[in-house]
Parts: sequence; C-alpha cells; structure tokens
Amino acid sequence: MYAQIDSNKRKTVLLIVIFIVFVVFLGWLYGQFTGSGYDGLAIAGIVSLAMAATSYFAGDKIALATAGAHAISEEDNRRVYHLVENLCITAGLPMPKIYLIDDEGINAFATGRDTKNSSIAITTGAINKLADTELEGVIAHELSHIKNYDIRLMMVVLVLVGIIALLSDWMLRGFFWKKRGNEKNQLATILLIVGVILAILSPLIAKIIQLAVSRKREFLADADGALLTRYPDGLANALQKIEQENVAPLQHANNATAHLYIANPFGQSKTFLSNLFSTHPPIEERIAKLRTMTK
Repeated sequence: MYAQIDSNKRKTVLLIVIFIVFVVFLGWLYGQFTGSGYDGLAIAGIVSLAMAATSYFAGDKIALATAGAHAISEEDNRRVYHLVENLCITAGLPMPKIYLIDDEGINAFATGRDTKNSSIAITTGAINKLADTELEGVIAHELSHIKNYDIRLMMVVLVLVGIIALLSDWMLRGFFWKKRGNEKNQLATILLIVGVILAILSPLIAKIIQLAVSRKREFLADADGALLTRYPDGLANALQKIEQENVAPLQHANNATAHLYIANPFGQSKTFLSNLFSTHPPIEERIAKLRTMTK
C-alpha cells in the first residue's frame, strides 16, 4: 500500500512535468511556424503553469461541480455519514467531505489532492438501492482511492487530458490560419506537418494514458476496499447490482470525469469496442476477482 502511495505521488509530479514540457514545446513550435518568436513559447508556458496549478488546487471542485454534487452533513443523512466515519476510523483516515448526487443510478467517486483535502460523492441511487454491506463496500473502495493518493493522480489526469484537447484544437486552427505567407518556406511546411500530427494525436495519446491509469487503479481500489471491510462480497454484490441496474447514463455523465467513478457513468456496455475504450475494466472481471478473495 505504501509503495502504491509513493508511486502515485511520483506519477503525479511526472505527469505535471511532462504536461508543462509538452505544452511549452508546442508553443515553441507555433512560434517557429508563425514567426512570432518566443511569444508563443511564453504564452504556452504561462498557460501550462496556470492549468497545472488549477488541476492541483481546484481539480476536485471542477469534478464535483461537473457531477452536479452538493455537500451534505451528518444531519442530512446519518446512515451514510456513520458508514464513512466508521471506515475512516478503521483506515486511519481523516473524515472526507461527503457529497450527494441526485441520480437514481448506482455510482460514487472520490476526489481531492490528499487525505486532508478529499471528498466522496455518492448517488442517491446507491444510497437507496444498496444494503449497508454493499454501500460500505463502495465507500471502502473510494476511501482506498483517497488513502492510495489515486485521487490526486486521477484529478491531475482529468484536467490535463481536457486542456491538452483544447490546446491541440487551438494549435491546429492556429497553424492553418498562419499558413498563408509561409507556403514557400520549407521549414514552415515541415513544422506545419509536425504540428498537425501532434495536434491530432495528442488527445488520443492523452486518452490512452487516462484509460490505462484508470483501469489499473480500479482493480487496486477493489482489492484494498475489500481488505478494509474484510468482506469482499459486499463490494462484489454492489458491483453486481450496478451491472444489472445501471443501463442509462447518469444525468451529469461527462467524458472528462468518467474515470473517477466506481463504475462507468454512461452505463454498462457489453460490446467489445465500448469495453476497449472504457475508463473501467469489465465489471464481471472485477466481480470475479473479488469472489476469489472469499475462497
């Protein structure tokens, strides 16, 4: 567990550094092609630093607002509050802020930058449709994301994937707008081709990284959550209900935040192509792994 925590901290720093370097490189490339000198480099540097800071300090607020979540207190729902509180005591974690998502789908996610600044959001569907042992399994899964610092890693991935897509679109448009007047410049043509390729591939590469990171984290959180409750069947049964009942997507389902949820917020798909590009591993595989823990 401690190895995973250290690994996630290192990956967070590495992702931010790679992001800043990549964006600065695009800014330099844009400046070389358009003849604007270091203006593009300076703008790209400022943008990358600002967005990296935003992802670290405000990524959780962005995720919660996107999900349509609102904070609740102990008086609002004592059952949920006490389940979270008891598991936090067991895990040795500070009490996270608890948010409610008004949606009949069964789902939940955790977000934040560290154990002292974390939040858990749970749908009304999960609260109403899951038994205590099942809901406890879901909450333990999310607390494992918090304890393992998955929340920081995935929050950074959330913002960076989105901004890379936006910057790539901006760069692509900029290259074509500035193409006139540079048509006879061989270097400009080469830079244009490189820039267009990067602009097209960057969102795809970012998405692949997001999928790979998200899927691995889900399997680990399932295992750690089961160890926390000492009852793997609780989470397995919850996932089984999710597989059966989550047919329609959540009202506020969003591609940028999909990887945060315990299950795909767009509903469970059985097609090979959908599973290939899903932010989550197949739910039946997760259930099978949890069932083996009881043997």
